[in-house]
Amino acid sequence: MSRSERKAQAKSAWRAIESEPAQAVDSETASAREGDYPRRRSTTRRREAATPPVADGAHGPRRGYRTTKRSTKAGKRARREERIGRARAAAAERVQALRDAAVRTIKGIVTAVLVGVLVVGLVIGASLAINAVARHMARRAAERAASPEAVKARAKDNLLIIGHDPNGGTDFLAVRLDRAKDQITGIAISDGSFMEVPGQGFERAGDSFKTGAQTSMATVSNYLGVLFDKYVVVDRQTYQDALTSQSLAGLFEKVQDTNINASELKRIAEFADSLGPDRVALAPLPVRPINMGDQTYFEPQRDKIVDLLMAWWGVKIGAEEARVTVVVYNGAGLPGVAGEVAERLIREGMRVVDTKNADRFDYPQTLIVEQREGSDAGEQVRRVLGVGKVIVQPSEQEVADIIVIVGKDYRPVKE
Repeated sequence: MSRSERKAQAKSAWRAIESEPAQAVDSETASAREGDYPRRRSTTRRREAATPPVADGAHGPRRGYRTTKRSTKAGKRARREERIGRARAAAAERVQALRDAAVRTIKGIVTAVLVGVLVVGLVIGASLAINAVARHMARRAAERAASPEAVKARAKDNLLIIGHDPNGGTDFLAVRLDRAKDQITGIAISDGSFMEVPGQGFERAGDSFKTGAQTSMATVSNYLGVLFDKYVVVDRQTYQDALTSQSLAGLFEKVQDTNINASELKRIAEFADSLGPDRVALAPLPVRPINMGDQTYFEPQRDKIVDLLMAWWGVKIGAEEARVTVVVYNGAGLPGVAGEVAERLIREGMRVVDTKNADRFDYPQTLIVEQREGSDAGEQVRRVLGVGKVIVQPSEQEVADIIVIVGKDYRPVKE
């Protein structure tokens, strides 16, 4: 045997020796590993181990990985649907609870609003009723205050002092002789004050004296809403001195003309002489100058003396509104007849807002046109004049309550 063959044989034997222990170790190691470290069984295998075997032909499906997985998904789906159902039911309950709460709230609000509206309506109704009653009572009181009887009763203490200068005009002092309070109060009206003069239209107040003291008294009475049926005429300087000194002492000794009898004039003079300037208040009528061509007129500011009229004569705005307003037209063609009719109506407490000629002078009968329905003003006018036919003809114009067209049946009264 050659040397090379012996080497090959030795190598083969060595390889055989080395391979046998390795196999033993590997087998022991594997055995140890299998004993010491058992391989974890899968979930499917555990379930299969826990599930008793089912014999072939028995009822029910065989449970395996696929079947278990399907059952798990179905369970999850069922549980999820159950949770969703519970959530939906809870949400529906909450929505219903909210809806019920909202309905209760809305009902409460509606009830509160209805109760509030009812209460407000009752309050407003009561207020309107009270106001209506108050207005009715105020109007009745104003009508009583503007009645001819009340007007004449207040006139007993009134006196119109006329300061006349044939070359310089005529001024007026409307005074009240208040013996109960031991005082004299008055409003001075200048010659140039622009106001309604019966029979002449809107003219200077001083021009009213051109047709006599009766027209002047009617002019002042018509403007102030206070009846003046007594007058005295003095020279203009005496008038100015009284106004400047705020005293009527000594004035009645210089009277030029009057419609007062001697005994009454004496009593008035004694009363005036007994009062000092501290018991006399004579205020000028506020005016606003108006230039018309070469003439200067003064527009009286009646609203500025409302408080004085109320304090001194008790003339209220309501009473002023209750006065019957009249427009007088001359339809008979008799000169001055419209002015005379106006003066008569003014003395009865009415207010004449205009006097002028009618469209013609051949009216056979006096017409009294009543433009405020439901009023007895037309009958009042007819009683004052003694003639006339009352015609009710409602109108929306607010110039006057009555329009009088004096016809040929009217007979002038000489006073």
